[in-house]
Amino acid sequence: MVSIYANILPTFVVNSDPFVLTERDEKLYGRGATDDKGPALSWLWVIQAHRKLNVDLPVNVKLMFEGMEESGSEGMFEAIQILSKEGKFLSDVDFFCISDNYWLGAKTPCLTYGLRGLAYFTVSVQCCEQDLHSGVLGGTVHEAMTDLVQLMSSMIDSSGKILVPGIMDDVAPVTPEENALYDGIDFDCESYKQENKVASVSNKLLKDNKKDLLMARWRFPTLSLHGIEGGFSGPGAKTVIPAKVIGKFSLRLVPDQDPKRIERQVVEHLNKVFAGLGSPNRMECAMIHGAKAWLSNPRHPNFEAAARATKKVYGSLPDYTREGGSIPITTAFEEATQMNVCLLPVGACDDMAHSQNEKYNKRNLVNGVKVLGLYLMELGNLAGPKPSKCRCVELTDEELMEPGAFLRGFKCKCVM
Repeated sequence: MVSIYANILPTFVVNSDPFVLTERDEKLYGRGATDDKGPALSWLWVIQAHRKLNVDLPVNVKLMFEGMEESGSEGMFEAIQILSKEGKFLSDVDFFCISDNYWLGAKTPCLTYGLRGLAYFTVSVQCCEQDLHSGVLGGTVHEAMTDLVQLMSSMIDSSGKILVPGIMDDVAPVTPEENALYDGIDFDCESYKQENKVASVSNKLLKDNKKDLLMARWRFPTLSLHGIEGGFSGPGAKTVIPAKVIGKFSLRLVPDQDPKRIERQVVEHLNKVFAGLGSPNRMECAMIHGAKAWLSNPRHPNFEAAARATKKVYGSLPDYTREGGSIPITTAFEEATQMNVCLLPVGACDDMAHSQNEKYNKRNLVNGVKVLGLYLMELGNLAGPKPSKCRCVELTDEELMEPGAFLRGFKCKCVM
């Protein structure tokens, strides 16, 4: 008998050296082109344009760049707290703007007013001190992988429903005002399937209409299983019983969900499921990273300035979107300074950030610089005292517009 094994893996065509910026078809290709070198440089080009034209910037601008986001931004959050103290670098900042996300589509610009938080976990199961041969010891030990697969499958079903008790308890209901924000968003489910390479495989999404799909993507928590470390995952066949396996999964959190409470709920659930297996193996679960969700108010003057700038360049107002991803530094800025953060993306949805053939459209580059420059002008035209100069506490809750907001400042009553 002849046994033939064919190892079929996805094939990715890389069309140019990712570490050499390459122009093709009015697009700039290269690693980090859209995340986040292009947008970061766009802010510098705005400043350069003012200098070359001998035109004063309409507002004072402070730039912060960090290169550790993909490694947890170690030290950055502590630095923000220090720099926000009286007399320090961030103490007189009235508006924050971050360009580190993307348009919902490829044609319509947007402003982002919400991000989900994150709770990242590992769950490990160990059955012995070293890997074993399944032909010799299979059927005689409680295998770690068997336990782990049952643990991970206990947390979510095939429809995307989270099965961990209590996870949805703190999720706020959708208000009519919030519901209306989704009506005019430029989004097509069929195009979404094509852009994200779903159409050629399963050709089916978890939701079949725009509003439900976007809310599932942005507005409600999700749980995703990411992988298993320790088992055999290479090409070919290997009949090993792994001694220890580690499952990796995460939840994307929404406002009002506390990562610490999520940690307790997940750990309690997995402990209960594991106890029900009757396994003698050793199981440990830990949350290795947690970040709260961020939600601002798209009616805030910071967002209104960005919207007016966008309309002047593109001829129409931007879509107002939330995102399923997390940018923890957004919340860090607001909590440390009590000033509003606006997410003003300039890259398109099909830029393939973090992936093969990452690119930045030349159109987005040129128009992005225009939008950012006009945004600064619109901020300079805002009337009233700036919040860092006034800490009036007589504003109503509506005027404070929490979360985000000026919190204690814009158009304060003490000078009106």
